Amino acid sequence: MNKESLVKVQLDYQTIGEEISHELGAKMIKDHHDKKAVGESKSYIIGRTIIDQILAQPGCVGLRIFDALNENGEKTLVYVGIDSKGNNLLEFASVNNHGKIVVTEGMIGDKINTTSSWFG
Repeated sequence: MNKESLVKVQLDYQTIGEEISHELGAKMIKDHHDKKAVGESKSYIIGRTIIDQILAQPGCVGLRIFDALNENGEKTLVYVGIDSKGNNLLEFASVNNHGKIVVTEGMIGDKINTTSSWFG
């Protein structure tokens, strides 16, 4: 085994994602919809407020989104911030107003709005 094969490549999680054309986006959504069960949601809406709050946490570079079931057994999404190594931000250290280091629980979001239309 050579030295290069032992080096683990570190992903830049902050740069995951890319802009695509409207046409490609519509095709990808349609292709997925054509394979989904009748009555399933076509899209999910998450507000900017919770996304901004999660992304504003120290060290947060992106979001991880999980399929989940809510308290009523209905499909939802759970989203959590990730750090530059791809770890879920379940807690982080910060300095409070008195100069003491405190550990704060990371923010985790749920609550979505489902829609049955393609783009709104």
